[in-house]
Amino acid sequence: MTDSPLLLDCDILVGHDVTTGRWGRPENVAKVLTDSGISGGVVSALRAVHFDVPSGNDEARQVADGNGWAMCPVLDLRDPLGAEKELERQLARDTPPRAVRLAPAAQSVEPGYPAFGHVVRLLVDAGLTIFTEGDVRKVGPALRGLGARVVFLDTHFYYLGDFVLLARSEPGFHTSTRMLTGPDSLEIVAAEVGAERLVLGCRTPFHETRSVIRRLLTSKLSADEIAQAGSRSLETLLEPAC
Repeated sequence: MTDSPLLLDCDILVGHDVTTGRWGRPENVAKVLTDSGISGGVVSALRAVHFDVPSGNDEARQVADGNGWAMCPVLDLRDPLGAEKELERQLARDTPPRAVRLAPAAQSVEPGYPAFGHVVRLLVDAGLTIFTEGDVRKVGPALRGLGARVVFLDTHFYYLGDFVLLARSEPGFHTSTRMLTGPDSLEIVAAEVGAERLVLGCRTPFHETRSVIRRLLTSKLSADEIAQAGSRSLETLLEPAC
C-alpha cells in the first residue's frame, strides 16, 4: 500500500470487549494499523465505555501518547453528573481532546433520555466533535438542530438513506465508512452530501480493518475524494470549532 493516501482510523479501541471476550491490546492494535497501511487515528478505551470512565480515559491517553495517535475520551451517559466532572477534567488538561465518544447502546441510554440530551449539549457548547455509536435512525434525530459536529460510527448500509436524509439538513453530520460496504454506498454519500462527510472508521482491532480499507481504495471515488475520506475529514473534525 505504498501508493495509498494517508489513512487515519477514527474508530480505534483498546481494552477488553466484554461482549465477545476479545482483547484490543495496544501493541496488537498498532500492528494491525501498520499492516493495514493506516498511519494513526483516534483511540478510545473500552474500559471507559463499560466500567470506569476516568481510568479508562487515562489508559486511552497513555496509549495515544505512546503511539502518536489522538485520544478520544468517553463519557458515561448513565451518570450525567459524573460526565460533567469528567468533561471538566479532560478540558482542563494541557492538551484537551477535540472529540468525545458516546456509547448510548452499550450504556443502555436511549437518545431520548434527559441524560443523553444534557451531555450532548455540554459537548456542543464546548465545541467538541461527537463520535457516537448506535443506530443512526435513533441517535441521529436526537442530535438534529443543535449545530453539532457528529460522526456516526455505526451507520449500516441498510440505513444509508436515513443518514443521507439527516445529513442533507445537518452540515455537521458525518459517517464512518466501516459498515458502508454495500454496492455504491460510499459513492452515494459522496454524491449526495459530499466526500467530506465520509470519515474512515475501522473499529480496529474489533472489525475487519483491511476490508474497510480495501473498500475505500477500490471505490469509484476520485483520488481526491479517497484522500478526503481517508484522512482529511478526520483532521478537519479534530480542529477547534470556529
